[in-house]
Amino acid sequence: MASNDSESSGHANGMPAPVIGLTTYLERAKQGVWDVRAAFLPQQYFDAVTASGGVAILLPPQPAATADAVLERLDGLILTGGIDVQPELYGADRHPATDPARPDRDEWELALFRGAERRRMPVLAICRGLQLVNVARGGTLHQHLPEALGTERYRIGGGVFAENLVHIDDGTRLAELVGAGEYGVRSYHHQGIDRLGAGLVATARADDGLVQAFEDAEGSPLLGVQWHPEQNASDRRLFAGLVAQAREFAGAGAGARA
Repeated sequence: MASNDSESSGHANGMPAPVIGLTTYLERAKQGVWDVRAAFLPQQYFDAVTASGGVAILLPPQPAATADAVLERLDGLILTGGIDVQPELYGADRHPATDPARPDRDEWELALFRGAERRRMPVLAICRGLQLVNVARGGTLHQHLPEALGTERYRIGGGVFAENLVHIDDGTRLAELVGAGEYGVRSYHHQGIDRLGAGLVATARADDGLVQAFEDAEGSPLLGVQWHPEQNASDRRLFAGLVAQAREFAGAGAGARA
């Protein structure tokens, strides 16, 4: 969705642009003579935020105790895609296809999400982010969809995003943003929701029944999607929706953040 001039400049109705935090990887990176661990996030994520009128702030894994201090400076949160959530967090034995554990990222993002929930801060959870929120709410995951559902349709490999169709339920926040019915998405995941977490309502599914999106049953500003909306530069509506909610959250003042 194209942004108008006021949104692109970071202001709407005279209000400053809302600040959106995006979680990042902490991975080995090489540049020139340097070979170090560094914060990393594909550009598509923060481009989607800035194109929608927000200010993007990258949030590399840090001690979980710092999450509240970070959240006090944000108006919205995006839990981004990445490697698998530790199955130990939802009481499952590790599948051979599950990624090696990354407790630094899991602990950091769980602390951010729980703090955002307490504040009723707008949250957009993407791919791994959706899975992490489901686990935080007591849900479980299929660790390897080719085994659980008998399909490779969600991750064809080689860094190529798969094209899939999902069905979005009418009367949902997601439908308000992109419309109800069939919707084309770009997927790259081999895990997915098994048991839905407490207080979450599925709002989109694939034709094999796999949950593709959820929202909060009590109306908290939470939207989780299993696909990668940042990969579609021609459709920024999910990011624009988050930025709009974040602007309202910022306008509510300190009372909304207590």
